[in-house]
Amino acid sequence: MIYKLIFNLVFARLNPELAHHLVMAGIRFAGLIGLTRILKLRPTGRGSVQAFGLHFDSPFGLAAGFDKNAVAVKALGELGFSHVEIGTVTAVPQSGNEKPRLFRLIQDRALINRMGFNNQGAEKIAARLKRLRQKHGSKLPIIGVNIGKSRIVAVEDAIKDYRLSAQLLAPHADYLAVNVSSPNTPGLRSLQSIDALKPILQAVLEQSQGKPVLVKIAPDLVDEDVLAVADLCLHLGLAGVIATNTTVGRNSLTTEPAVVDSIGAGGLSGPPVAKRSIEILQLLQARMNNRAAIISVGGIETPADAALRMENGATLIQGYTGWIYQGPLWARSINKFLTK
Repeated sequence: MIYKLIFNLVFARLNPELAHHLVMAGIRFAGLIGLTRILKLRPTGRGSVQAFGLHFDSPFGLAAGFDKNAVAVKALGELGFSHVEIGTVTAVPQSGNEKPRLFRLIQDRALINRMGFNNQGAEKIAARLKRLRQKHGSKLPIIGVNIGKSRIVAVEDAIKDYRLSAQLLAPHADYLAVNVSSPNTPGLRSLQSIDALKPILQAVLEQSQGKPVLVKIAPDLVDEDVLAVADLCLHLGLAGVIATNTTVGRNSLTTEPAVVDSIGAGGLSGPPVAKRSIEILQLLQARMNNRAAIISVGGIETPADAALRMENGATLIQGYTGWIYQGPLWARSINKFLTK
């Protein structure tokens, strides 16, 4: 495949974060000159899904983390993603963790990141989304906005921080995703406990202006805590659960342990996360029984992977790491398979 040759000869030799910025620049340029629109990769709607009051042209979308600042939403939709989840966005702009902070495990087709929610902040991104909707309207994919805790905000003040982000961003989002599961913001995962999570979700719901609200959880939760989140979701009337984020585990890797150890902390994504992501999908489906949506993400790489998630009860599915290794036609190949 041409892309795999380009990846091996060019991208694999570049710093991963630099490669990401170059790819983003290329996508934005292709969108500006109309190339992404000419390619006609946007889903046709033949495999459309109705979920939490929204129409998705296909089940497959782009997970948060790729377009953090909502700078390429339209072009990404034209590359085949029915929905684009931007962010993670925080109320306070922040530069994220020190570099290097993004690493490839090419043998495992995986990534490790400790980006730390680098983004331009809720106010600036909300203004960008407003302009985007005014200019392009229905030509845009479904836009989810993933919100997280600002690093400088203490854990005990997280409710106010999430409330502010929701207040600023809800008017311009199709849905909100509450991220309490990234391993790269100190103390964030402690907010997954039900006592801490409930008031945060209530605050976001109060500011959501009727937009669907989902919560994104980690694959490292034990089964009991996954079921507790499912029960809370139903109790509060959330639109659903996004499962899962990256893992702090390092199991089932073929990359040399010394290489993995040298990378250090961060969230692992890609095929090594798939097994646990499917287990959590099955737990959520058994508990919620279609009373709320499940967006399954984590280790989806092939069309067959995508179909397996749908067969196990996913309402929608998302990917990110697979795109790094599979290239720009990845979403189209998954959409074509699912519409069969």
